[in-house]
Amino acid sequence: MSESIVAAAAAASRSLHRPPSPQDHRSWRSLLPLLRLEYKKFSFSWPSISIASIGGDAASVAAVAAASGTTTWSSEEPPTSVELEPIVSEDQFNRIIAEAHQLEEPVVVLWMASWCRKCIYLKPKLEKLAADYYPRIRFYSIDVNTIPHRLVNRAGVTKMPTVQLWRDSKIQGEVIAGYKAWMVIDDVRKMIENND
Repeated sequence: MSESIVAAAAAASRSLHRPPSPQDHRSWRSLLPLLRLEYKKFSFSWPSISIASIGGDAASVAAVAAASGTTTWSSEEPPTSVELEPIVSEDQFNRIIAEAHQLEEPVVVLWMASWCRKCIYLKPKLEKLAADYYPRIRFYSIDVNTIPHRLVNRAGVTKMPTVQLWRDSKIQGEVIAGYKAWMVIDDVRKMIENND
């Protein structure tokens, strides 16, 4: 550490053993930029191993992983999160609903907006829920600012975020998510199970 940081830290520690004064704040404040400068001097990098550098075959990848103590995953493991596929047009929405109707599969749609904080918090949790039902149920998201308003009216969306379950080209269930995300996920799970 540089001498200026040591001097500032010593001044700050002395101030802890006496009543606070206006100078105490100045000594701590003067310490912060110096610490930031010292922090920027350090850089960290993690070693990376690519399949090409190992040799390219699965046996050698598994051998290196076993030697380094890491775990390898098979391609058969279910995903922990499935990204919600965005719907960007009314035609795409109609096509998805028609395909789901032909396949007799339900579709879960998150109606959201990019400016909606609750929508932003809910989306990753809904992506984890989508992994539980993958590939049996498909999950989509619609940003109401990027699609025609008549589609929003057709779906009957009045508040955001709204999660709807569509089956047979009709809305079978709806959760208006104006509360804690974990409670919304529980309600969406119940909606899916009740309509399955």
